[in-house]
Amino acid sequence: MFMWTIYALLAAITAALMTIVGKIGLEKVDPTLATGVRSAFMFLFMFLVILIGGKLKGITTLDRHALLAIIMSAVFGALSWLFYFLALKDGAASRVAAIDRTSVVFIILLSIFFLAEKLTLKVAIGGVLVTIGAILVAL
Repeated sequence: MFMWTIYALLAAITAALMTIVGKIGLEKVDPTLATGVRSAFMFLFMFLVILIGGKLKGITTLDRHALLAIIMSAVFGALSWLFYFLALKDGAASRVAAIDRTSVVFIILLSIFFLAEKLTLKVAIGGVLVTIGAILVAL
């Protein structure tokens, strides 16, 4: 098994835990405030990971292109978290998560145009199945 597969599975498991704990935390808290507090703690946590891992020296290797991409990713990520928590505040966790996971379909489409990835029959069928699964869970 490739390491990226293990990391992807760990990402899925921790995302599931984040959804459940986040839903509990949103019971009496504004989603925008919760997203901001969450982001602040994530920053502190990641800064510690960077320090402990000795990765801070790598900041000098960031060129403008990489920095712009990282900043844009941060903005889109923050918006994603905000919209996710707004949906999670009132929606069922399983339904919100199912709709959120349709991001796979958008990633497939965007990766064709921006990353020149090829759309194979297998990937297209997988995207359709993800969409069908999300609809079934969300209804």
